[in-house]
Amino acid sequence: MDKMKIEEVQSTSKKQRVATHTHIKGLGLEASGKALPLASGFVGQSEAREAAGLVIDMIRQKKMAGRALLLAGPPGTGKTALALGISQELGSKVPFCPMVGSEVYSSEVKKTEVLMENFRRSIGLRIKEKKEVYEGEVTELSPEETESMTGGYGKSISHVIIGLKTIKGTKQLKLDPTIYDALIKEKVAVGDVIYIEANSGAVKRVGRSDAFATEFDLEAEEYVPLPKGEVHKRKEIVQDVTLHDLDAANARPQGGQDILSLMGQMMKPRKTEITDKLRQEVNKVVNRYIDEGIAELVPGVLFVDEVHMLDMECFSYLNRALESSLSPIVIFATNRGICNVRNRRITLSGHVRIHVLSPYSCFLDYIFWTVK
Repeated sequence: MDKMKIEEVQSTSKKQRVATHTHIKGLGLEASGKALPLASGFVGQSEAREAAGLVIDMIRQKKMAGRALLLAGPPGTGKTALALGISQELGSKVPFCPMVGSEVYSSEVKKTEVLMENFRRSIGLRIKEKKEVYEGEVTELSPEETESMTGGYGKSISHVIIGLKTIKGTKQLKLDPTIYDALIKEKVAVGDVIYIEANSGAVKRVGRSDAFATEFDLEAEEYVPLPKGEVHKRKEIVQDVTLHDLDAANARPQGGQDILSLMGQMMKPRKTEITDKLRQEVNKVVNRYIDEGIAELVPGVLFVDEVHMLDMECFSYLNRALESSLSPIVIFATNRGICNVRNRRITLSGHVRIHVLSPYSCFLDYIFWTVK
C-alpha cells in the first residue's frame, strides 16, 4: 500500500446542480461584513449573505467543528447559491460537493456508504512535488507519419516534433507517439503554454500564451505569460485531488492482459462499496505525506439539498462523521417546515405508533445556524 497511486488521478467531482450558479464568485460582502447590493454574482438576500459571512469567520477561526449549517427557504430563494458562495469565499480550489438527500436510497450501495463517499469527495488534498519537466509555448507541432506496420493503406504516427519556447530560449523535442495521444487529449495547439513531465510523459496544458490575447474580441481562454527560465527544468507541480479520488484509484482492480481481464475492464462495472480498510490505508499514506510536507489537506464544503429526505440512520451517521478529524463543512438545505422525520416512530401504550415531528424534518442538536 506504500505505492499508492497519486499521479494522474482522474477527478470524480460532480458537476450537476452547479452549472446554473457558475456566476457566483463569493458572497459579495464588504470588509466590514455588510452585503453589497450587487456583487460577486449575488443580487438581494442581504441578511442571509451577512449571516453566511459570520459563518465564514467562524470557519476560519476553527469554531465550526462538529456542527452543520442549515439553509431553509422556499424553492428558488438562493440556498444553493449561498452554499456555493461560502465555498468560493473559502478559496477557489476548495472542493464543493453537491448532493441530494434522495441519492442515499440505492439498491446497490448502503446509505451510509453514499454519505461517506460524498464526505470524502468534499475533502481535498493538495500534492506538491518537484518534477523534471519540459515547459514552454508551443511553436511547432508536427506529427511524422510512416507506413502502418499492420499493412493496408493506413499510416501511423512514428514520432512527433514539438518546439517549445521560453524567455531564455527555444528547444525542439522528438516525442514518442503515445505522447501525441496525450497532446490531442489536452487539445494542444500552436501558441499554447504546456509542460511535459520527463519521467511519465504526462502532458498538461496551462493555458494560451498572452501574446495571443488580442487575437479575438471575445473568448473563454485563460491567458498565461511566457514561462521563465530554460525549457528543461525542475518545477514544483501542484495537483489537487480529493480523498475519494484516491479511494477510487486504489479500489479499481488493475487486471491482467488476458482476454477475460480485458473484457471485464471494457464492461461497465456495477457501483461497489469502498471498504473501510482501504480508506484507513489511504489515510495512513495521506497522513505520512502531510507529515513530510509533500501534501496539505484542504477541507471543502458538502452541500446536502433536500435534507428532509434523510432518515434516522443517516442523521446518526452524520452526527458521528461531523465529529471526526477528517470532516468538511456540511451545509444542509430544505424547503420544508415542521414535518415527519423519516423512519422515526415511537410506540406508545396500546401499540399506537406516532410519527416524530421536527422543524425542517431534521434534528437540530448539531445544527449551528439556520439561515431563512
